[in-house]
Amino acid sequence: MPGREANPGAVYVCVDAPPSPARCAQRPSSSTMSLAFCGNENNSAAYNVEKGVLNNGCFVDALNVVPHVFLLFITFPILFIGWGSQSSKVHIHHSTWLHFPGHNLRWILTFILLFVLVCEIAEGIVSDGVSESRHLHLYMPAGMAFLAAITSVVYYHNIETSNFPKLLIALLFYWTLAFITKTIKFVKFCDNGVGFSQLRFCLTGLLVILYGMLLAVEINVIRVRRYVFFKTPKEVKPPEDLQDLGVRFLQPFVNLLSKGTYWWMNTFIKTAHKKPIDLKAIGKLPIAMRALTNYIRLNEAFEAQKNKRSPYPQGSKSIWCALCWAFGRPLVLSSTFRILADLLGFAGPLCISGIVHHVGKGNNTIRPQIKILGVFFISSQEFLANAYVLAVLLFFALLLQRTILQASYYVAIETGINLRGAIQTKIYNKIMQLSTSNMSMGEMTAGQICNLVAIDTNQLMWFFFLCPNLWAMPVQIIVGVLLLYYLLGISALIGAVVIIVLAPVQYFVATKLSQAQRSTLEYSNERLKKTNEMLRGIKLLKLYAWEHIFHSSVEETRQKEMTSLKAFALYTSISIFMNAAIPIAAVLTTFVVHAHLTGNADFSPSVAFASLSLFHILVTPLFLLSSVVRSTVKALVSVQKLSEFLSSEEIGEEHDKCSEPRSADNHSKYQPLKVVNRKRPAREDWNNYSSHMRRPVNITEGDDFCVKITNGFFTWTPEGSATLSNIDIRIPQGQLTMIVGQVGCGKSSLLLATLGEMQKTSGNVFWNSSIPDSETGEDVSPEKETAVDMEVRKRGSVAYASQKPWLLNATVEENIIFESPFNKQRYKAVIDACSLQPDIDILPHGDQTQIGERGINLSGGQRQRISVARALYQQTNVVFLDDPFSALDIHLSDHLMQEGILKMLREDKRTIILVTHKLQYLPHADWIIAMKDGTIQREGTLKDIQKSESELFEHWKTLMNRQDQELEKETIIERKTVLERKNPRRTRYSRETLLKDDEEDEEEITESDDDDNLSSVLHQRAKMPWRACGKYLSSAGILLLPLLVLSQLLKHTVMVAIDYWLAKWTSDVISAKSDLEQKNCSVCQEFNHSRYSRVFSILCCLGIILCLVTSIAVEWTGLKVAKKLHYCLLNKIILAPMRFFETTPLGSILNRFSADCNTIDQHIPATLECLSRSTLLCVSALAVISYVTPMFLIALLPLAIICYFIQKYFRVASRDLQQLDDSTQLPLLCHFSETVEGLTTIRAFRYEGRFRQKLLEYTDSNNIASLFLTAANRWLEVRMEYIGACVVLIAAVTSITKSLYNQLSSGLVGLGLTYALMVSNYLNWMVRNLADMEIQLGAVKRINGLLKTEAENYEGLLSPSQIPQNWPDRGEIQIQNLSVRYDSNLKPVLKHVSAHISPGQKIGICGRTGSGKSSFSLAFFRMVDTFEGRIIIDGIDIAKLPLQTLRSRLSIILQDPILFSGTIRFNLDPEKKCTDSMLWEALEIAQLKHVVKALPGGLDAIVTEGGENFSQGQRQLFCLARAFVRKTSIFIMDEATASIDMATENILQKVVMTAFADRTVVTIAHRVHTILNADLVIVMKRGVILEYDKPEVLLEQEDSVFASFVQADK
Repeated sequence: MPGREANPGAVYVCVDAPPSPARCAQRPSSSTMSLAFCGNENNSAAYNVEKGVLNNGCFVDALNVVPHVFLLFITFPILFIGWGSQSSKVHIHHSTWLHFPGHNLRWILTFILLFVLVCEIAEGIVSDGVSESRHLHLYMPAGMAFLAAITSVVYYHNIETSNFPKLLIALLFYWTLAFITKTIKFVKFCDNGVGFSQLRFCLTGLLVILYGMLLAVEINVIRVRRYVFFKTPKEVKPPEDLQDLGVRFLQPFVNLLSKGTYWWMNTFIKTAHKKPIDLKAIGKLPIAMRALTNYIRLNEAFEAQKNKRSPYPQGSKSIWCALCWAFGRPLVLSSTFRILADLLGFAGPLCISGIVHHVGKGNNTIRPQIKILGVFFISSQEFLANAYVLAVLLFFALLLQRTILQASYYVAIETGINLRGAIQTKIYNKIMQLSTSNMSMGEMTAGQICNLVAIDTNQLMWFFFLCPNLWAMPVQIIVGVLLLYYLLGISALIGAVVIIVLAPVQYFVATKLSQAQRSTLEYSNERLKKTNEMLRGIKLLKLYAWEHIFHSSVEETRQKEMTSLKAFALYTSISIFMNAAIPIAAVLTTFVVHAHLTGNADFSPSVAFASLSLFHILVTPLFLLSSVVRSTVKALVSVQKLSEFLSSEEIGEEHDKCSEPRSADNHSKYQPLKVVNRKRPAREDWNNYSSHMRRPVNITEGDDFCVKITNGFFTWTPEGSATLSNIDIRIPQGQLTMIVGQVGCGKSSLLLATLGEMQKTSGNVFWNSSIPDSETGEDVSPEKETAVDMEVRKRGSVAYASQKPWLLNATVEENIIFESPFNKQRYKAVIDACSLQPDIDILPHGDQTQIGERGINLSGGQRQRISVARALYQQTNVVFLDDPFSALDIHLSDHLMQEGILKMLREDKRTIILVTHKLQYLPHADWIIAMKDGTIQREGTLKDIQKSESELFEHWKTLMNRQDQELEKETIIERKTVLERKNPRRTRYSRETLLKDDEEDEEEITESDDDDNLSSVLHQRAKMPWRACGKYLSSAGILLLPLLVLSQLLKHTVMVAIDYWLAKWTSDVISAKSDLEQKNCSVCQEFNHSRYSRVFSILCCLGIILCLVTSIAVEWTGLKVAKKLHYCLLNKIILAPMRFFETTPLGSILNRFSADCNTIDQHIPATLECLSRSTLLCVSALAVISYVTPMFLIALLPLAIICYFIQKYFRVASRDLQQLDDSTQLPLLCHFSETVEGLTTIRAFRYEGRFRQKLLEYTDSNNIASLFLTAANRWLEVRMEYIGACVVLIAAVTSITKSLYNQLSSGLVGLGLTYALMVSNYLNWMVRNLADMEIQLGAVKRINGLLKTEAENYEGLLSPSQIPQNWPDRGEIQIQNLSVRYDSNLKPVLKHVSAHISPGQKIGICGRTGSGKSSFSLAFFRMVDTFEGRIIIDGIDIAKLPLQTLRSRLSIILQDPILFSGTIRFNLDPEKKCTDSMLWEALEIAQLKHVVKALPGGLDAIVTEGGENFSQGQRQLFCLARAFVRKTSIFIMDEATASIDMATENILQKVVMTAFADRTVVTIAHRVHTILNADLVIVMKRGVILEYDKPEVLLEQEDSVFASFVQADK
């Protein structure tokens, strides 16, 4: 039928005359065309077999069906029935073991095969739509082949995972048959002269090749695995990872389909919805991803670099080379994927262009001319001229593009994570060898190292994530511009120029943004430092009424931070604005120029909407450009820092000699798993050694030293002056050596010099190496020693307790055992010797209580004793104790000396070196070293010194207050106290621990409640924190909120309007053109574009303005909220009662100020903007599509339901994984900072290997959390992209169909498709941002929780006018029936205490630890809850005074010395009330004048954080000076002289008696002899006053407790 054109929907349209309903009705197909396999035309050549059966096309096609039917019949029974009896299944944990050769190739070929078959089906349908009868044989065989191909791969997968290779024989037959039948068809085509111009010929040829290749793959499996035709099949074993039940991360082990779609994550994400994800749920890392494996890889790369360029082994260039060498290959793969995906991305605009073009022409297929073998053949052009074909192709292109893109992301991120693990391990190994001077002299602070780990390694990781963009973006931009040029001609280049010109502006904004961020970071670090100091010293601030000073100081820094945050917000909003505005501007210029300049140009919808999509594509790389460039710059800086760190100075050679073998043997082995497992048994071996080799030491004369230093000069810095000079000492083997001397004379330095931590300028240190080290049991044989070692003998492990106790963030028990084997008897003995049992009893979980970072939840004494207990517990031959008594009271020190040092160590013949100020223990020493100003003043036994240096000895004797004969007396008393101690009734409560106890109880109660209703918890997890969201938005205020909402809605309305107008414009152009063609007039006027372009321009400009308004509104809201929340938080915290700080861990309060404030400051506004934008874009896109084709709504419903469930499951899993990622990062960073702080201790113990092992565990657990998080994100994105692709397909098919019924202009089709493409881009952004928002709102929720804290009552009953100006002037104190508790629900700590103190009296209060002495002093300041009785000072009841007034009129010195960073002047007088002379006077009283005079700047000399640049004793003296400055008439000293040597203490006592003759002084005594001169003594026990009298009266009473204290203290 000439003139009649057909299409697949059998919708015939007449073109030969104007349409008339009569002639062009739809022809029903039933009457004339019934279905038949070979078609049923009357003159059909289909059944003609004259030229032989094989020359009948229909027969050949029928023959092609045979193999597929064969496969389906054979495999279905096996798949469905035979799968129950899987007897020979290898028992492995995961059914993901892929072990047949050619596995990935087979999957790829199968995917290609499926695609070609789809094309064949489509080709069959399209070409058949031409002929009159339906030829089933054109597409039915292809349909069967499609089914068979899917079956083959399912079948293969099941066989592979259950290891049944014999069943593969079915596939072998199938591929052979399919190959033969297809070849026959191909040959027949050739015979009949079908050539390359016909699409069907090309497809058949492709299929022949594919079947042939699949056959080859199958034969190869037989060849390699020998499962058939061979006598002995090959045995294979699954990889180690799959045998290990702990490995749950299966990405590397699953098949391609599961890899591409993250199908294996389904079960994981489902279980996450049922129960929270923890570290156990995510299991271990696969071997190839473990930190150790990657560290070895990186190290090899470094070695290779070193060998290449010997002159400078560490430069940033060589680090880059090493990184590329170790991690370059996966990046190349990722970049390849990325470029492929980007090229596929251009299918979208091209297909849209084609579809709209053909729809405009009525989708008319050109009549094929060629009819061979009784059927029509079409060429590829004709095939692609069908709109439906293009829609299907677009769908496949989208699926493939999204899958490849996600694969590219995944590979890049996995590489980045592996790299981070390797670099962290490298940094850690370097830390282990850093020289101590680097740390203490401030060349490298712990903070810098932590930054290197926390920030710089992450910068590098991010760089590797973004790296593929560097190569992919140029390709994308070039291809995009070329396509635009092809569509629009010269005007496209103008649009592209607009984008490219604005790119540098964007880069400029991005650099400004990162500068603003850097300055914000500096200010927030400063603010955090201040906040941290404020919180650490909060007790002091409250006692001195200095809250306002520190509050304003923090606020001032916050103001600076807010200023730079404003800049940050401004640049962020400009950046957001440009992202949104550039494409609008580009489209505007392009289209207006295109319409006006090129008069007769093609301005059809197909061109317009294709170029619109192209602009959307082009903009993405240009935005990314700025962040990629920024990331690259940051990575360069980080590598620079890293190279500086890696080339910093290491500790002396002798150290490396002993620590190297350990790491070396890690690297010589290549299977990292074994290395990891070998670590454990090694410990057991050491312990076995230790029992045999305990003491085979025969000491011969002359070799009886443990350490000998000859002519030693030691310094901290290589160029500095010697700290220790002329050191000649011999430390005897198996004896107790004491080192004594004044504060700051180099005692601790001497210990460190012996341990090899100081830099030796000259002289030698000999360790007696004939002692085997009982820890490692290594006896150093002479042949092992190198020349260096001969000079400096190798030392074994030394148990070392440093002066500043260093504790791990672990339980008390773990801190004491410190990685040694647990020995119950020994453990009990050590706990007893250090009197830790009472403290342990009070701790909430006994010795299983976690000690916070730096031991925050313990008192100084407890920390010190745990640190000493660790040294006692170890089985080493040498023990170094650096001033272990400084923070202990007299009973504890005596007990420790007797039971611990003398009994446990000395009787065991261990070599002990003890640094101490307590001269009363000198008689116990076997050897004494007296030091003065960095040199040895004298060494020898006490007798030697008595003979030769009688002056020194006499000086000591007066200080010791005790003669040798009294030792016996002392031990008797000691026994008495030991008995008392063993009596369980006398558990000594320490106040802090009491509080802790209670707090933990409360926590436990809430925990047990939680367990009961797990279901409600899970329900909570699935819900969005709407309340926090409300709190956040309501903080923005009444004006901003409506502005925010309205501007967003308006902006998106305008955006839709712009595109709708474009559709109308282009459609009108086309209809005008076709009218002209119909009228066929040559003189008609041109189409007038100006009206359209005017409206278009106005809309675009409006859109640009609204973009600006929305971006500014969001950031402004963010700023306002951030300011408000921080201000409220700081106010609440600083006025909170002391009890709050004792029950809330400092870390968690600090976290609110650091992490949570940072989230609110910088992250929430951006996420909020992104979330609202992507959500509104999706909504507007779906609205547009539904408007264009309402039919779409029907299909939308199931998609929406699927979408809802995906996001619901994803959000829960994502939040858990995000928290895991954060929570696993914390121990890792803690481990770094712990290691840096305890470096000397770790090296003294020789524990580097064990700490490295711990690091690997922490790194791996952090990395696996990150990997799972990545996989979860990819899981979501792939699914959302597939839903997006379905949206595109449905929208395309519905709009094509609708437009063919002449009801839809082609402009609207273009509009619908362009928006459909956008949905697929923004869907996953919406869900990702929703998940992020949910996590970030957690910060608002937590801060909100703290805002509910009750403040202390600062108001008093008396007004300022009723309080005398100089109150209290006399200092008379009356205590009437006082009872005090720490909280209303706790037991009282003081019970009915009454006392009267006259003006100017000196009172001493003593008692055991926990007897209520400190509570007594706190009651004066109303720091505790007084629920009965009262305190009257100078006639005023203190309960009636405003707190500020009360606390500012009294002075107290606390037990723990607290100094703030700043100047000495600020530390003494932050209120700036005193003159210099007053400050100098106070310093003179405190014996500090000479120290401060010597400092650069005098009073303005700098004090570092925590006063670290002064010794413990000096800090305590500064605190005394601070109290003297206040000149109040009442002065309280709370165990203030605990860490001062006796000489200084005696001077102080005299000063207090003279300088404060007219003031009332209350001294809470640690050493009872300090209060012997007091006017009155109060002895307390368990919160009541036991004795209350003059000291001399009490001493005369035989049975008085005070007398027994004094006896013990002598």
